[in-house]
Amino acid sequence: MDLRRLTRGYRRSIVAAAALSLLGTLLALAQPLLAREAVDSAAAGRLPWPLIGTLIALFAAQAAALALARWVQAHTGETMTRDLRRHITGHLLRVRLSALDGGRIGDLIARACGDTAAVKTLIAQSLGTGLAGAIGLVAAIGVLAWLDRWLLGAVVVLFGGSFAALLAVVRRVRTESRAAQTAEGVLLADLERALGGIRLVRACRAEAVEAGRLDSSARGAYLANLRMAGMVALSGPANDLAVSGAFLAVLLVGASRVSSGAITLGELVAFTLAMTYLAAPIYEIFQAVSAVQQGTGALQRISEVLALPVERDRPVAVVRVAGTPRRSGPVLEFRDVWFGYDPARPVLRGVGFTIPARGQTALVGPSGAGKSTIFALAERFYEPDHGAILLHGRESRFTSYARHRTAIGLVEQDCPLLAGTLRDNLLYGAAPVTDGEIRRVLAMTGLHRMIEALPAGLDTPVGDHGRRLSGGQRQRVAIARCLLARPDLILLDEPTAHLDPDSEHALTATLNEVAAVCALVVIAHRFSTVRAADRILVVDEGRIRADGTHDTLLRTDPYYRRMANPTPPQTFPRYA
Repeated sequence: MDLRRLTRGYRRSIVAAAALSLLGTLLALAQPLLAREAVDSAAAGRLPWPLIGTLIALFAAQAAALALARWVQAHTGETMTRDLRRHITGHLLRVRLSALDGGRIGDLIARACGDTAAVKTLIAQSLGTGLAGAIGLVAAIGVLAWLDRWLLGAVVVLFGGSFAALLAVVRRVRTESRAAQTAEGVLLADLERALGGIRLVRACRAEAVEAGRLDSSARGAYLANLRMAGMVALSGPANDLAVSGAFLAVLLVGASRVSSGAITLGELVAFTLAMTYLAAPIYEIFQAVSAVQQGTGALQRISEVLALPVERDRPVAVVRVAGTPRRSGPVLEFRDVWFGYDPARPVLRGVGFTIPARGQTALVGPSGAGKSTIFALAERFYEPDHGAILLHGRESRFTSYARHRTAIGLVEQDCPLLAGTLRDNLLYGAAPVTDGEIRRVLAMTGLHRMIEALPAGLDTPVGDHGRRLSGGQRQRVAIARCLLARPDLILLDEPTAHLDPDSEHALTATLNEVAAVCALVVIAHRFSTVRAADRILVVDEGRIRADGTHDTLLRTDPYYRRMANPTPPQTFPRYA
């Protein structure tokens, strides 16, 4: 993203702010000319009331123009920031998970919030006022030259040296600004890391470790911002010295020219007043250059976010595979699927299976075998490196992401909930449903008794990440949310992991009921869950090791046989 694209849609407002700022400058420059006449008239013993009235009107008009210019600047900046943040956050929500895996969420938040504020300054307070300042500077120099060229020469010498010093400073501002913004992103990422895992931090007594990490990040941000502030601070003395020196030089040289009769006292007063207005355009230009240097670093960081690849639907309406009619045959099919988070190290190696439109299928196997990766690919969080995934006979890459995920629901093992009420989480992403359907699903998942005991029922807040609910309650809420969306296929990752025996028995009955109307695929380690499945896929080292019913696998697969007759606890052992 560059300035041309960034300012699209805001140029009229930027020009309006610049025009108002320039109008204020021109009104200010008219005041010394009237002041010259007023002082000369007063020196001659005549009190020029009309001129005084005109000066008062000019002062009021200047103040109004500058106030309106600042309001337009602020309005433009806030509007641009809102739209830019909307664009960035919308982009981030569609970024491929493979691209997000390598970054830090806190740093992305910093770019969407802090960096956009720096860009707001660049657009609203720099481009417009910088242009107005440049025009105002030329106009001010013209007025000074018309009043007295000798005095102008002294001013140019002093302000020229100051301006050269300012340019030397702002060259460093861009580098230091980007370093400061990066350091702020690191600090926010570390804070998000610590607060996101605060229970783990407390349980491991690692408060001191995380405090040390945050202190180091805060020190890095402090030093980076201090270096940038130092660069900006260097400009102050140079500008002040130039203004003070020029003012003193004008008074000394002007006094001698008044005494010699070269200029009148009114002309000296007018020149001095006009010179004071020269500082404002120079300050605006410096502020614009400084903000451009700072905003360019932020703009670069934002451009890096917007360059992250997003999920895009292919522009193909319908593609059939092997002549399979839509919604006939299996609901999901993997055909020789290879995939690796690092393509050089595949996690799945030629996986192939089909899931019928009804019934329950269990995925079993040791940790790290690839079961969760199969779910991630089925949900299209990632795309296979080789092979094809078919949904209702259509290759998934030719189906829109929204339609694909409408057909396939997912209940993750950690059952993430969002801050809000229980009702918000149940209906999150679901199509409109009736109260009767909600009650039916709550009864199916065993949540109705829990909700009856809550003080606000479905309107009870669940807390950040659902922490006011137990693990089993979060799991049942996640399953209920999935059922309310009415998908064709439901993927459940360890649905009974957090349930007590009674709740597990009730959930097993629920899954059997759901499997009669849609397809279920369950990652399971508990043998009771596996035995309830109509079909079992044994996954190991990225391959489907065995496929069959419980009785068939007992006869044909040694690993499954050892799993079916384990020593407590009943979990999958790692076979040699």
